[in-house]
Amino acid sequence: MDILGAIVTRTKERVAEKKRAVPLDDMIKAAGECNSGGYRFENALRGGDIAFICETKKASPSKGVIDENYDAVRIAEEYERAGADAISVLTEPYYFQGCDDDLRNVAEAVSIPLLRKDFVVDEYMIYESKVLGADAVLLICGTLEKDTLAKYISVAHGIGLSALVETHDENEVAIALSAGARIIGVNNRDLRTFDVDITISERLRRSVPNDVVFVAESGIRNNEDVERLRNAGADAVLIGEAMMRCSDKRSELLRLRGGVNG
Repeated sequence: MDILGAIVTRTKERVAEKKRAVPLDDMIKAAGECNSGGYRFENALRGGDIAFICETKKASPSKGVIDENYDAVRIAEEYERAGADAISVLTEPYYFQGCDDDLRNVAEAVSIPLLRKDFVVDEYMIYESKVLGADAVLLICGTLEKDTLAKYISVAHGIGLSALVETHDENEVAIALSAGARIIGVNNRDLRTFDVDITISERLRRSVPNDVVFVAESGIRNNEDVERLRNAGADAVLIGEAMMRCSDKRSELLRLRGGVNG
């Protein structure tokens, strides 16, 4: 089994455990009692210069532990002060060492929109994401059947959440568009092998209509990468490890935007 398949299998087991503790109907009710999401995430990515989604992530299957002293709230607050447009919070516990409380606590600490970064395998996780404080959920095209993807996009939109639909090739982009995606992300990392190639975003940008928000994800390490993606027409970039490994997040974000450190 590849890495992605292993993560999906473990996530299904995790959701089954959660449903035993809090049934789906109860989670739907709890989500309905939350304030309307208002699609803050996608609104933050539309218009103006290229937007930056900065990620809080303790570890990854390919890199291991990134930050031994990981504190999601501290990092998120640094991102907000640095001028990030949105924050991605990893909640997958077994391969990325995240947790639901990271998202809940970050939502209480910052005011900019939040993406829940996890492996959605059940609509339960969409309602749960709203309860935890997310403004958007990640839906990975390669892990969902087309009809299921369309359903999950509809569920998210129906409760005021945005859906970032992640793709990796032309076929997945076509599926995402036909399923009703308003935000399409292209992951430059192959989640089955974890190989990275930034030219994938440059190439696939041409397959996405201009009225659909386009997000380039993974492998973005310097201003040259950002400039390439800006020139390709990306609306936003999602940056994790490059931001996580730097101690001065304000200067790093300024550098990535093309400014002068200081």
